[in-house]
Amino acid sequence: MHSGAQGTAVDNIDQGVPVDAENLSPAPVHGGRLNAAVAQHGIPREQWLDLSTGINPEGWPVPPIPATVFNRLPEEDDGLQSVACAYYGSRELLLVPGSQAAIQALPALRLSRSGRAEVGVLYPGYAEHAFRWQQAGHAVSLLQAEQIEARLDSLDVLVLINPCNPSAQEFSQRQLQDWQARLAPRGGWLLVDEAFIDATPEQSLIRDPMPAGLIILRSLGKFFGLAGLRVGAVCAEAEVRAALAHQIGPWAISHPSRWLARQALADTAWQQSMRARLARQQARLQTLLSAMLGERGVVVSSTALFATVVTEQAARIAQRCARAGILVRRFEQPAALRFGLPEDEDAWQRLERVLNEIRHD
Repeated sequence: MHSGAQGTAVDNIDQGVPVDAENLSPAPVHGGRLNAAVAQHGIPREQWLDLSTGINPEGWPVPPIPATVFNRLPEEDDGLQSVACAYYGSRELLLVPGSQAAIQALPALRLSRSGRAEVGVLYPGYAEHAFRWQQAGHAVSLLQAEQIEARLDSLDVLVLINPCNPSAQEFSQRQLQDWQARLAPRGGWLLVDEAFIDATPEQSLIRDPMPAGLIILRSLGKFFGLAGLRVGAVCAEAEVRAALAHQIGPWAISHPSRWLARQALADTAWQQSMRARLARQQARLQTLLSAMLGERGVVVSSTALFATVVTEQAARIAQRCARAGILVRRFEQPAALRFGLPEDEDAWQRLERVLNEIRHD
């Protein structure tokens, strides 16, 4: 689903600043820009180790796709809906062309239903959320996790990422359920982006049925490593799903994407094996970064698919990695680096070698 969280993309959003042509923020800049790194550093593409995204480098193994899948329009009764409902644990689910489609559509939907809203968005976090709510004309406040409780009763919509990209911050189910229960009676929404929760599905807030005012976004992009399919899901009450479906329109997900998504979501053996593998990989990455970059004032946090290092040396380390052909994601506010998982043992060894060189610079 997503990788962007640049501070520069939300500079004009503060405690409910009105949106107009003068203060609309520029569109966010996202990660995964390998071609730009190739051009900037003159290192051939095939020589790069790209750790700039949180996409599983050992994604679900894609089988050959039958030619017949390409010459017919997609059909909603192809079995994908039922498989997705079983995987996510709710029948109240709408499949969308990547959760980004819902991120863009929901602010306009809320505006048409209830008018301009007071929206709190977790910060730092995937910058598209704040940008799209601001773009639609809502009053957006960027809130750090510790600010949410005090601001909640003044909000119409609270937008969270759990676990958070890029900070790796996690929220408990009890905390989220409490916030949802306080928002719902006055028509408020709790919107939770769970793009990185598939490795720990027991932490998901998805229910059957979905309570009023709770909207959950999911994606096949990260855990399954299938970002190119552009397949996501929205779990929400019927009214929200119907309005989103009307807004997005027919044939939103291509036939090949539906064909592959159905098989990936049904492959429980691969899912279980991958969850165990990612737990080991997360521990390894956390340990490596803590050993190589950990020092006073440096914080290393992780999810199953990435680790984030908060350090004032972020710019220097990112540049040093790039000169060695390793692409990582740098953030400005706060200064931080996000490292995705290396794809194989050679990649792990390469990363450790470069980090060791940086440590001794």
